[in-house]
Amino acid sequence: METFLTRALTLGAIMFICQTTCAEWNATDGLYQRYSLSPGNTSKALPLAISQSPPTQQDARYTEAKSESMVSLLARSSVIFGLTKVVNESQVSGMCYAQLQQIQRAILNKQAWAMKVLDASGTKPSGFVFGQNYWLGSREACQGVQRPVGITLSRNYERAMHYSILTQSAPFEMAYRVIYLRHSSPWQVEIKLMSEQILHIGLCLPSSCQSEEIKQLARDYVADPTFTDNDIYDMKPDVLYVKDLKLSDKFFQRRTFKLVVGSLLVTGALILCAQKLRHATQNQKDEPDPAIGLAPVESEMWRFLDLVLKWQPLQNLVACFDVSTNWRKIFAVKETSGSDIPIMNGLRSVCAIWILIFHVVWYMYFTVHNKTVLISYAEQIFFQYVSSAPLLVDVFFTISGFLQTYNFLRNAQQMEAVRRNGLGGNIKLFGKLLFHRYLRIGPLYLIVMGSVDLVFAYMGDVSVYHINERFDELCTQHWWRNLLFIQNLFDHRELCVNWSWSLACDMQFFLLANIVLFLYARHPRQAKYLVVTALLATITWSYGIGINYKFEFSFDATYATGTQIYTSPFVRILPYIVGAIAAWCLLEKRFHYELTETQTRWLWHFCLLVFIICIYSTVKRDLGYLITISLFVLGRIIFSLTVSWMVIGSATGSGVWWSRLLEDNCFQHLNRLSYGIYLLNPLVIAFVYSLTSSSTHADPFMLSVVCCGFTIIVYFAAIMFSLLFELPYSNLSSLLLRSQWRVKNA
Repeated sequence: METFLTRALTLGAIMFICQTTCAEWNATDGLYQRYSLSPGNTSKALPLAISQSPPTQQDARYTEAKSESMVSLLARSSVIFGLTKVVNESQVSGMCYAQLQQIQRAILNKQAWAMKVLDASGTKPSGFVFGQNYWLGSREACQGVQRPVGITLSRNYERAMHYSILTQSAPFEMAYRVIYLRHSSPWQVEIKLMSEQILHIGLCLPSSCQSEEIKQLARDYVADPTFTDNDIYDMKPDVLYVKDLKLSDKFFQRRTFKLVVGSLLVTGALILCAQKLRHATQNQKDEPDPAIGLAPVESEMWRFLDLVLKWQPLQNLVACFDVSTNWRKIFAVKETSGSDIPIMNGLRSVCAIWILIFHVVWYMYFTVHNKTVLISYAEQIFFQYVSSAPLLVDVFFTISGFLQTYNFLRNAQQMEAVRRNGLGGNIKLFGKLLFHRYLRIGPLYLIVMGSVDLVFAYMGDVSVYHINERFDELCTQHWWRNLLFIQNLFDHRELCVNWSWSLACDMQFFLLANIVLFLYARHPRQAKYLVVTALLATITWSYGIGINYKFEFSFDATYATGTQIYTSPFVRILPYIVGAIAAWCLLEKRFHYELTETQTRWLWHFCLLVFIICIYSTVKRDLGYLITISLFVLGRIIFSLTVSWMVIGSATGSGVWWSRLLEDNCFQHLNRLSYGIYLLNPLVIAFVYSLTSSSTHADPFMLSVVCCGFTIIVYFAAIMFSLLFELPYSNLSSLLLRSQWRVKNA
């Protein structure tokens, strides 16, 4: 009896050990099928176990160690798996906790949907040292976890893949989220150009987990020893926020949204009225009563509108919005007259496209994962024409100063009015000039500012990238600065639509130039002294600021001194003054030297050479600050003189083959769009980049292709915005000027 009990207990122990060991073996490597041993099927189970060589106790320990090693490896290498390891029930909701645990078990069991979750979630890629902070995973792959991927594959071919990765979906709703962490690793090149030390980690997570819960889990994970990158690269990460990439309901409640939509509706209504007015004018005799066949109320409204449009002042206003007329103006090419300076069209058009290319590279910086390489390209000789493009803003300032002085001094009637008027009359005339200036440039500028506010609010909600320059927030606070064109007088980090700093400078220079020109009309000598004093003052100021801040041509130093040097009107007025002096010299015929045709031709080529040298003068960026600021100031003077000579040469009828190209009539079309291109290109470029779901790689060839694409997109956008918001108000300004002229003559 004792022997029988001993044997029975021994057999039962063997059966229990075999059952447990075989189940664990199946759960880890999946090499053996799970089988059960019971008194009823012992004879069938044993031969199967013997034939498949069941694992020994040593193999079981090896398998268990391998499983633990796999869990440890996943926790260290995968952020999504790490979150499932650190989560506990006290941190998150019950559903979120249960679903995260289910993801963990499914990954270990290699279920198809869980493997897609693991694959869609970001992990650390290579290239961290040179700026790879985008661990974005795949947004599309996360969407594939939620629904089957729409692709048909033939079963006639053998494939190693599991077909379930195409068809199997998650048992609960998943959503793509991005966690943003600021790190301070000494093992990454820090360029100091805004937000390059922000990690973007894209994860495919259960929708039941709220953003605040994910943020807390991320904090626990990066503080846990399993986050090995913190130990290896000394990241010291700080979790900033989590984005669910969904458009907020507040977007449609923004005041800017209502203003932009209202502006579009009013403009659309005026355009429709202009079309009706033009059609009625062309068919005035034969057209029947438009109210026939309408309901009584509609008939009365239509007759009232028709009656109102017969009021001549309103007709003139509505006619300014005629699309057909404005379209012809944009594409019209006319022969240049003696009063025109044709090279200005070419200079402004080429520089507008040139600056657009610079902005393509500038905004690409915030999406590339090899930022250091991109900056290194910008310091190479071949790419200097791109990295030095901001110098081309001086071309616009020089031309603006030249035109302002040239047009004012040539207007004999206006000069006589200034001399004849008293203080009150000149203030009134000054206000009229300011009003027309604002009317011509203000509407397009304001609608672009509203569009920037909306676009950046949209980007802040749905883009995978951290948006450092939140213009939607800055414009909400500082819109009044832009309205008054004084935004460049404040810190460049607080600018709403920061590329509009040059427009604010130009408006301020316009006001100062008019004051000096009014003074010149009455007291020429004092005005000349004032201009010379202003020229010397801006040179002295530039030297003082450069020495005080130890200015260098490096990109980080240029950005850091943006407020004091780059956007400062006290520094940027230098080319404007040079252009104004050049216009005065041309009109006063201060050029007494008669040059031969050969000398003129060589002077043109010399100007082009100096222009190119100025563009490439920053190729050496580690000069001492004294040499740097001297090169900066003197180079800008020489650069402005070069542009002034080109303008004067074109005005006097001289030129060479390349200047004739810039004087070609085709540039008249682009010149009419240059203001729209200038305002719209950063908005379009930033918006397109924000829509991408993965970081880009800085490559010169692809960059050239991207630049061509952006040029075409911005060109068509400039046509549309000019038709709607620039030309109509330019027409209105001209209409008011003609009306005032008729009243005075009457």
